[in-house]
Amino acid sequence: MCGIVAIYNFNNHKVEKNNLEKMLKIIKHRGPDDDGFYIDNNIGLGHVRLSVIDVSELGHQPMISLDERYVIVFNGEIYNYIELREQLRSLYDFQTNSDTEVIIAAYHVWGKECLNKFNGDWSFILYDNLKKETFCARDRYGVKPFYYYLDNNRMLIGSEIKAILPFVEIEPNDNIIFDYISFNRTDHTDETFFKKIKKLKPGHSILIKDNKAFFEMWYDLKNQLQEPFINPTEYRTAFKKAINLRLRSDVAVGLSLSGGIDSSAITSVVISDFSRTEIQTFSAIYKNTSADESEFIEAYTEDIKNMHFTSPNSHCFYNEFRDFIETQGEPVASIGPYAQYKVMQLAKGKIVVSLDGQGADEQLAGYHYFFGTYFKELLVSGKLRTLSTEFICYLFKHKSILGLKYLIFYCLPSSIQQKIGGKILGSINPKFYNKQKSQSRIANQLLNPSSLNASLLEHFEYKLQHLLKWGDLNSMRFSIESRVPFLDHNLVERTLNSHPGMKINKGDTKFILRESMKDILPKKIYERKDKKGFSTPSDDWFRTIEFQEYIWAMLNSEKFKERAYFNVSKCKSMYKDHLSGNKNISKEIWKWINIDEWCKLYID
Repeated sequence: MCGIVAIYNFNNHKVEKNNLEKMLKIIKHRGPDDDGFYIDNNIGLGHVRLSVIDVSELGHQPMISLDERYVIVFNGEIYNYIELREQLRSLYDFQTNSDTEVIIAAYHVWGKECLNKFNGDWSFILYDNLKKETFCARDRYGVKPFYYYLDNNRMLIGSEIKAILPFVEIEPNDNIIFDYISFNRTDHTDETFFKKIKKLKPGHSILIKDNKAFFEMWYDLKNQLQEPFINPTEYRTAFKKAINLRLRSDVAVGLSLSGGIDSSAITSVVISDFSRTEIQTFSAIYKNTSADESEFIEAYTEDIKNMHFTSPNSHCFYNEFRDFIETQGEPVASIGPYAQYKVMQLAKGKIVVSLDGQGADEQLAGYHYFFGTYFKELLVSGKLRTLSTEFICYLFKHKSILGLKYLIFYCLPSSIQQKIGGKILGSINPKFYNKQKSQSRIANQLLNPSSLNASLLEHFEYKLQHLLKWGDLNSMRFSIESRVPFLDHNLVERTLNSHPGMKINKGDTKFILRESMKDILPKKIYERKDKKGFSTPSDDWFRTIEFQEYIWAMLNSEKFKERAYFNVSKCKSMYKDHLSGNKNISKEIWKWINIDEWCKLYID
């Protein structure tokens, strides 16, 4: 894992070295071990390195091929680099043991088709000095970031938005701000909160030649679905292989353990199937609060000797929330990712690579609203007996009617869904809402799913992205590489195409995962029905004296009013209700804080 930057001057002006150095300095936290740059007249590439594979000086980037034809800067990992290296050995003269050089060799032999050979997560920029062309690509699901600014005169590229900001005019993107405030959505398009900065879509590439950028989709998940899993044993085999590949490292590997079934499944496979009992785990716990999952995490105390814990509280959040906001660079939907931030802070200096459970919910129907999706599919297809069974099991196991509410919601006309989905009666400024509502591009498939599997596919395109972005920025803030075994494409392409009953079965989500792991998962985790993820007791935090003083000062400030994103009087009324304990509007409060501080950092 590293950080990459690039400058292309389409007007043929020579790239200035100090501009590349400035970009690299901003993202140095992504690569504290080394840095470098390459300039060829109007093209400049830069790199900061976090050494993970081939930590010797031979892994330095920008890496230049022996014949000096290719130059590459690369962020990520090609997990099957050893196998690819063997295939390419007779066709390319390798000088290093790095996966970076494998990309060069693969591109030399297979051209852009090399992308289909890679099992990994990546963003890279590869310059062909002979053809004077540059090929850029991002991995299938967007695990590794790739941001860019493009106009007629230049193209700027960076692993983080912050690397680009000093060189462009900064304007807020009200379309994205509206979707965030009204629908709690971010990263559902290629746009960012900054009007002129975009991100390369997952599974897309760019060819830069003749001072022009040509975009192309190289991977379309809908067209790459493979033979479905038939039973849990098949799934276990594929899952184990995905984890094994991601344990490849020349530096210390650890585990982010939340207590949920996803991170626990990874942990159980690592210690049971690979006998890695020495591995370290890192967890956030909140004793005596509803967000605490320590009882599930502690189920591993007999198997793992190196368990580390952090206990975030309101005071440390008050002292760190500005750094957390700056780390993310864009507003985030809740303060849940702060728990991950603290976990990575805890892990800094102890490990360099972390395995995380991200991506399972979007394949295996891990959220409650997927019950509503499945219920609707069964209703529309006339499978009433299965619907009755599933609904009764759901009520019995979850003691909730939330799934029924989602079923009703998904059956409503889209116009009513939009009104319910958008928090019209929340704290949003009515003028801002009326101005922006027609511009919203919230995916209709998320509000009106045709089937469970179709909904899961859409989540990969529209909802997974913000989770991956938060994970990347939180981990790299503390110079740690985050790896996500559930997003091995061989696993994804079969899981998403598997029968819905493999995902939701008799009131249980993630059925095939649970069944494949039941011999090694602690019983209390195997039987868990609730889901918390990385959560925090934010409702109580925002009632503390220090936050009360901060929030009231913010709501009474002229700047907050002038931005006109929120209805100030409504905000004050809602906050009074929150302080009384009558309501929990912590997510709404966080939006006020996040937007306000983000504007102070980048817009004002």
